[in-house]
Amino acid sequence: MVKEREKIVPDSQKTVDPVKSLILINDDVNSFDHVIESLIDVCNHNEEQAEQCAMITHLKGKCPIRKGDRDALLQIKQQLSERMLSTVISE
Repeated sequence: MVKEREKIVPDSQKTVDPVKSLILINDDVNSFDHVIESLIDVCNHNEEQAEQCAMITHLKGKCPIRKGDRDALLQIKQQLSERMLSTVISE
């Protein structure tokens, strides 16, 4: 009989709450200026980063705009929702 060895996972690889992404979803309602301004105000993006995220969202339909734990992303999601921007949190 062959004994199976228990796989040991280092503490550095154990996570309680894995990093998630907040994804901005394209729409046909909001202007580029509104999206850019919102990303600067809410996500603390610089102007270039906000412009790039807005363009990627426009061209590809979605763009990751922030990474972090679920609780932090939920707060940002709520603030963007109040500005009529659609977002989802991905696993």
